[in-house]
Amino acid sequence: MESLSGSLPSTISMGISLLNLEEFYLGSNRLSGEIPSYINNASKLTLLQMQNNSFGGYVPNFGDTPSSIGNPQSIEFLSLAHNKFEGSIPESLKDIINLRLLDLSNNNLSGVIPKSLKSLRYLEYFNVYCNKLEGEIPTEGPFVNFKAQSFIQNSTLCGATRFHVPLCARTHKISRPKNVSTLLVNYHVIISTIILVVIIIVLIRRRRRRKHNKVPPPTNISLGIGWRRISYQELVHGTSAFSEANVLGRRRFGSIFRGILSDGLNVAIKVFNLQLEGASKSFDIESEILSTVRHRNLIRIIGCCCNTEFKALILAYMPNGSLEKWLYSESYCLDILQRVKIAVDDIVLGLEYIHYGHTFPVVHCDMMSSNILLDEDMTAHVVDFGLSKLFDDGEVVIQTNTLATIGYTAPEYGSEGKVSTNGDVYSYGILLLEMFTMKKPTNDMFSGEMS
Repeated sequence: MESLSGSLPSTISMGISLLNLEEFYLGSNRLSGEIPSYINNASKLTLLQMQNNSFGGYVPNFGDTPSSIGNPQSIEFLSLAHNKFEGSIPESLKDIINLRLLDLSNNNLSGVIPKSLKSLRYLEYFNVYCNKLEGEIPTEGPFVNFKAQSFIQNSTLCGATRFHVPLCARTHKISRPKNVSTLLVNYHVIISTIILVVIIIVLIRRRRRRKHNKVPPPTNISLGIGWRRISYQELVHGTSAFSEANVLGRRRFGSIFRGILSDGLNVAIKVFNLQLEGASKSFDIESEILSTVRHRNLIRIIGCCCNTEFKALILAYMPNGSLEKWLYSESYCLDILQRVKIAVDDIVLGLEYIHYGHTFPVVHCDMMSSNILLDEDMTAHVVDFGLSKLFDDGEVVIQTNTLATIGYTAPEYGSEGKVSTNGDVYSYGILLLEMFTMKKPTNDMFSGEMS
C-alpha cells in the first residue's frame, strides 16, 4: 500500500480473519500512532514491515502473551525502521526464535541492547543505527557476524573495536594493545580508500579539462546584478534587534542571524564585527567573490547592508543547517547514501567550479563541515568565503599570513602560508575522513601513532 496516512484502526471487523495472514506490509507511508493489538491474531505471520512511517510509543513486547504479535516463533522478518519508537528494546524479542531480520534503525530507542538477543541463532541482519542506545554491544551468538554500520550514531555504546565504538571500562586495560593495533589497521584502510576516491575524482576532472581545453566562464555572471541594498532598520526589525534567539552561528569575524525581510523572505544575515582586525577586509573579499560566482552548490547572496559603522551580507537561508550539525547531533542522522551524495555530487562540484569554472581561480582556504550548509532538499552549499583568495594573472600559489582552521589546513599552508587549489583538495580529503568516521581532525584520538 502507498500514501496511507493517519493511524491504524484500533479494532478490525469481526468478518475479517487474520488467521492465515503471512505477510503484513505497510512500509513507506505516513502512518502514525501505535501498532494495534489485533495483529496478535495473525498466528502465521512471517513478515511484518512498517518502516518509513511515523509510528510511535514503545516497541511492542513481541514475545509476551497475550500482547505478542502473532506467534513468537513465526515472524522471520521484522522492520520498524525510520519511525518514532522510544523506550528500550524489549527483552521478549528473544522469543521470536525464527527471526532472521530485525531492523530498528532511525528511531528514538534508549537503554541497552538486550544480551538475551544472542540466543536468536537464525538472526542474519540486525540494525539499530541512529538511536540513543548505550552500554555494551553483545559479542556472542549472531553478533559475531554483525558490522559496525549496524551500531553507529548512538549515544554511548561501547564494546569490541570492530564495532568502531569505545572500549567498555572494565576491558580497557586488558585489551588495549590489541585494540589499538586493530584500530590503526581500520583507519589506515579508511584513509587509503578516501585517498583513492580523491585521486579518481581529480583524474576525472583533469581528463575533462584536457578534453575541453578550457572551461569557459559562466555566461550569467555579472558583478552585483540582482543584489538588494537593505537598510539597517529593516535588518533590526527582521531580527528582533539582532536577538540572541535568532543567532544561527558564530564565525571568525562575526555572527549569523536568521531574519525576515519586509517582503516575508527568510534570510541569513552575516554581520561582521568591525572591532575585529581583518573583519572589514573579510567583508570586502567575500562581497567581491560572491558578486561574481553563480553555482547551485555555493551560497547565494541576496543583498548587503553597508555603511561606515555596520557591514552585513544577506544570504539565502539554509533551513537544514550545517553538515557539522548533522554529523554530531544526536537528533539528526545522515545515511551512507546521503553522505556520498553530499561529498561527491555537491561539495566536489562547488569546489570544481571555484577552481576551474570561474573567470579566475578562487581558493576557499577554509573547507570544513561547519562551512557546508544544507538547504530544504539536503543539497549542500559551500559558504564563508571570508578567507578566500582570488587568483589572477596565471598565479598558482599565493603567500598569506592568515591561518585557517587547525586540522583542516594543508601542511604547506599551515607551516609556510602557501595557498593554492591543492590546499582546498587536502582540506576536502580531511572533510571526507570526518564525514565517514564522524571524528573531527582535532579529536583526542588523533595523537601519537594515530596522528
